[in-house]
Amino acid sequence: MATPYTPKSILITGAAGFIASHVTNRIVRNYPDYKIVVLDKLDYCSNLKNLLPASSSPNFKFVKGDIASADLVNFLLVTENIDTIMHFAAQTHVDNSFGNSFEFTKNNIYGTHVLLEACKVTGQIRRFIHVSTDEVYGETDEDAVVGNHEASQLLPTNPYSATKAGAEMLVMAYGRSYGLPVITTRGNNVYGPNQFPEKLIPKFILLAMRGKPLPIHGDGSNVRSYLYCEDVAEAFEVILHRGEVGHVYNIGTKRERTVTDVAKDVCRLFNLEADKVIQLVDNRPFNDQRYFLDDEKLKSLGWSERTRWEEGLRKTMEWYVANSDYWGDVSGALLPHPRTLMMPGYEGSEEIKGMLNLFTNNQTKMVAPTSESSSQTRLLKFLIYGRTGWIGGLLGKICEKQGIPYEYGKGRLEERFSIVLDIQTVKPTHVFNAAGVTGRPNVDWCESHKPDTIRTNVVGTLTLADVCREHGLLVMNYATGCIFEYDANHPEGSGIGFKEEDKPNFTGSFYSKTKAMVEELLKEYENVCTLRVRMPISSDLNNPRNFITKISRYDKVVNIPNSMTVLDELLPISVEMAKRNLRGIWNFTNPGVVSHNEILEMYKKYMDPSYKWTNFTLEEQAKVIVAPRSNNEMDATKLKREFPELLSIKDSLIKYVFEPNRKVPAT
Repeated sequence: MATPYTPKSILITGAAGFIASHVTNRIVRNYPDYKIVVLDKLDYCSNLKNLLPASSSPNFKFVKGDIASADLVNFLLVTENIDTIMHFAAQTHVDNSFGNSFEFTKNNIYGTHVLLEACKVTGQIRRFIHVSTDEVYGETDEDAVVGNHEASQLLPTNPYSATKAGAEMLVMAYGRSYGLPVITTRGNNVYGPNQFPEKLIPKFILLAMRGKPLPIHGDGSNVRSYLYCEDVAEAFEVILHRGEVGHVYNIGTKRERTVTDVAKDVCRLFNLEADKVIQLVDNRPFNDQRYFLDDEKLKSLGWSERTRWEEGLRKTMEWYVANSDYWGDVSGALLPHPRTLMMPGYEGSEEIKGMLNLFTNNQTKMVAPTSESSSQTRLLKFLIYGRTGWIGGLLGKICEKQGIPYEYGKGRLEERFSIVLDIQTVKPTHVFNAAGVTGRPNVDWCESHKPDTIRTNVVGTLTLADVCREHGLLVMNYATGCIFEYDANHPEGSGIGFKEEDKPNFTGSFYSKTKAMVEELLKEYENVCTLRVRMPISSDLNNPRNFITKISRYDKVVNIPNSMTVLDELLPISVEMAKRNLRGIWNFTNPGVVSHNEILEMYKKYMDPSYKWTNFTLEEQAKVIVAPRSNNEMDATKLKREFPELLSIKDSLIKYVFEPNRKVPAT
């Protein structure tokens, strides 16, 4: 696979439209170091409200204008130092193309040509992602079991798809003639919140809400494939970073359903009798029977459809019920055969004029944020789970110190609806999961409370990750490194630590089993940052959960070197990791190891010169504990590379724990 591409300044055209707004909001949220400039002329099916989630971000800038204006496009490319274009702007509704086809040629072909020429003239574009449609392939045979692949012939059947195919030819020509680094996408139908109701699914939902018939063109046997908008936004995120220049990518699903099936599913959501509500009307001049795509090429980049149809349709319905006036008067769009002339003149409304002023005022100073930006801090808001826990409580104090707004989650992690309610109420930018069962007072408790441990550590954590994925939120998940034990490849004292990609090898305690299990499953969620904490230590030596407090109160201790986590140093780093939107698995320990005896020697030196302790062996320890304990060294190279200032475990203990608590005068 090619080296991942990292843009600096992206121009997104048509960003106030349906699909592009979901892509824009996602990229603005996930990549605060990218500058995002959006260009939209605010046509009838665009809406500035679609961009409200991004509007206050310091890396976002809105420009009202037409891609057909060569002067404007050239000016933006040069003055904003654009290196990447994601070209969504287009007329897209097939019905309109039958009666207003010249507008489609002007927008879809000429507008694309203007963009391409500007890219050629400025010579600074490193990626040009052109958004096309599955309709350029034309009809797929009804009995075909293999979908159209990216090299299939283009055979458009209506004015809309013909203009999109024409635009593709221009894109390909500029790629070959001038070496423009182009990538083309062809997608199935997309549905979800914010879509203008000329399209099938929002039209059916709004008509069902109003108790009106659901009109179906022809006999309703036409087959289509539908993808939920957030899945498609994720596909564009993947193509932006991993797509190869010169390639075409289908964004599709092999799940198909007839228009009648869609209407019946909407009826079920509203408890309507389909036979009484569905109404067959005249067909389009030509209505392709089926579009079927081969989506394996995009899957090879790591993307896959996530949202089940039933789930996506329900969420879409709930959004339109809650936002029934979002588009104003859309009665013209709800007709069986709408035309552009019937659409509302929404751009001129007082609401949109006020929003334009708001967007302009928010962008008087356009600066791409850095991790230290105070403006970024103002835009952050954390939702923290684990209020009564040690780490959860410390996180709240860090947020207060840094001026980051935060709230603790009220819902139970295993109850999906309560997490959704928390997210809708708090509206966080990041979610921190410091909840979990570690034992009362230690992991032995888990051995006799296995269902409780599973419910919190596995079910709850996975539910939180899944809900946050649906809402486009990053989860900072505090996990454990107690899933490894020294072995032949990682012998005690060797300095060879377990890496992030190593498979867990310690199953001595049920607690560790559940944590290893959930970590493996969380790998399937790209919105999770897993932080493996080990034997946590803080400067609060009165806290009974503090590792130093524990061992200083034991009658006997084992003496084994281990990786450990100094919370005073590492918890603020986890907040910084959230700001940087880091993901994946991280060994969240200070570099190096320290033994029990070495810590107690420090305790004696700094705290109590008269302190004494006795060692005993692992075999002797096993007689007084229920479950074995994990002992290991974690490789913290990855974390140290990201945060070079990170101290070794012994230096961190002295700086953050023992020096602040010193009771023995320094000699």
